[in-house]
Amino acid sequence: MAKYAILIYDDPTGYQNMSPEAWQATIDAHSKFVEQVFALGGSLAGGEALANTGTATSIRGGSTVTDGPFLETKEALGGFYVVEARDLDHALEMAKMCPAPFGGVEVRPVVDPTEANPF
Repeated sequence: MAKYAILIYDDPTGYQNMSPEAWQATIDAHSKFVEQVFALGGSLAGGEALANTGTATSIRGGSTVTDGPFLETKEALGGFYVVEARDLDHALEMAKMCPAPFGGVEVRPVVDPTEANPF
C-alpha cells in the first residue's frame, strides 16, 4: 500500500467563535473519519491538528526568521492525515470524507526516499 497525505486547508476564522458543542462535533467528525478510513480498507499512518497560523514562525533563505506564515491567505494548513491506500483513487475515496468545514483537502503521495527521484 502507498502512503498519501491528506492536507486539510480551512479558513481559520471559522474556528475562532466556535461553541464548545461545535468544537466537540468537529472532533467527533474527525474520529468518525478515522473509522471510515479503516472501514474502506485503508490504514492511518499518522496525523495531527496544527495550531493556528498566528503561532507560526517562518524561515526564508535559510536564515531569515519571521513570525507568522509565509503568505497571508484565506485558507491555511490546519492539519493532516497520512493514510495508506491501494492507489490514488482509494486515497481520494477516503479524502472525500475528511472533515474540512471551512475549506477543503488536498491529497498528495508521500515520497518514498528509497525509490528513484519522484521529482
